[in-house]
Amino acid sequence: MKKTSADSNSSLKTKATQGILWSSIDKFAVQGGQFVIGVVLARLLMPEDFGLIGMLSILLAISQIFIESGMGTGLIQKKNRSEIDYSTVFVFNFIVSLLFYVIFFLSAPLVAAFYNVPQLTGITQVLTLNIVINSFSIIQRAKLTINIDFKSIAKINVFSTILSGCLGVVLALLGFGVWALVIKNLLASVISSCMFIYLSKWKLSVRFSMNSFRELFGFGYKLLIAGLYSQTLSNIYNVVIGKTYSAADLGFYDKARNFVVMSEGTVTSILFQVTYPILASVQDDKSRMVEIYRRIIKMTAYFTVPALTLLSLLADPFIRVILTDKWIVAVPFLQLLCFSRMFYPISVINMNILNAIGRSDLFLKVDLSKLPMIVLALIITIPLGIKAMVVGQIVTSFISFFINAYLPGKYFGYGAFSQLRDLRSIIISTLLMAGCIYLLNNIFESSFLKLILGTTAGFSLYFIISRLLKVEEAKEVIGLLSVFKRNN
Repeated sequence: MKKTSADSNSSLKTKATQGILWSSIDKFAVQGGQFVIGVVLARLLMPEDFGLIGMLSILLAISQIFIESGMGTGLIQKKNRSEIDYSTVFVFNFIVSLLFYVIFFLSAPLVAAFYNVPQLTGITQVLTLNIVINSFSIIQRAKLTINIDFKSIAKINVFSTILSGCLGVVLALLGFGVWALVIKNLLASVISSCMFIYLSKWKLSVRFSMNSFRELFGFGYKLLIAGLYSQTLSNIYNVVIGKTYSAADLGFYDKARNFVVMSEGTVTSILFQVTYPILASVQDDKSRMVEIYRRIIKMTAYFTVPALTLLSLLADPFIRVILTDKWIVAVPFLQLLCFSRMFYPISVINMNILNAIGRSDLFLKVDLSKLPMIVLALIITIPLGIKAMVVGQIVTSFISFFINAYLPGKYFGYGAFSQLRDLRSIIISTLLMAGCIYLLNNIFESSFLKLILGTTAGFSLYFIISRLLKVEEAKEVIGLLSVFKRNN
């Protein structure tokens, strides 16, 4: 029997709903596990231990971008994939990962000399093994994503996070210091790669097709350049702080940044991970794509805007209660970084819709157009201190939102001002909640009470206010919870 358009829509909606549910379980469980483990490790270790790992973040990020080369995304975007496509991407990824590891192993003493931290030589040579390990699971992850099998991905991520985290805590208790973090990261990669290989059922193949490579790399190389640019700018702050200031200063900044990324990144990654393959599957139906795209932006903002606002308001009690006064220097960084990432999730969605329609060339052009502005902000703020650098991030992030929304506005009629109009009720709900929490903070002296009552009251008030203002996404959340309850 031939499938009707209604059947197709229903099937896609079912897949999207199930995908969001399992991706939500994955992200929240993983982030919850990482949060708890990270807090325990932060209490056991010193800020400079985290700073040493932060110094190498740019190497790991750039090398991973080179390994993927946008080809994993290309596989998801491609309509008619063949086994030779998968095999070609695997062979390329593995060879490039080996090449990068050899380069980093040999240049480790130079990295240590750059930061003037001799200890970084051994750490670099061991931690960059992650590059080779992760190359084994890129194809498997892509296949599971294409099939919208986020249940398997959730199992893998949760298990590897908890097991590696527990070992990291044991090593920290035994006095391993920064090596507890190194071994924890390596073990997480080993466990996840092994599980991806087992659950994806993809038979390893080392065939290589130049035609397949040209096609996939033709799409992916633009994402490669854009990814290199994005990761370099994202991690350049770690490099500058690590070089100009102390490892402890970098530890304070990096820990604050990780908390912010965890807050907004969880929801963003859930929605993008599920919706990117769906957007790619309807790329020939403009009206459906725009409808899905609009809903993604609104749902993302519904969660991230109040979450980051609340985290900024409760930064002081949060750091004091969760990490202890040892980390109090991180408070102003945490407050400012919340606002620097406020528009980031929406900017990411605006850029990724260009990938979904196969226009990675436009993705690259838009990304590179922001380079002069970001470099100028860095040049101006570096001599003024870490706080000034974060303020510069706030300014560039806000301007970048308008730049990133320009082409979606041109191609789909849904630009920056249309998006802001859609978010009015969400912003109003957040501001009203923020006012109440600000007053509540001035009533209590106890950091513990401020954190517990502020968090509970903040999210409760926000949800109630958004329901009173008839925000569509509040109703969507109730619907998703009902589906989850029925399925369990």
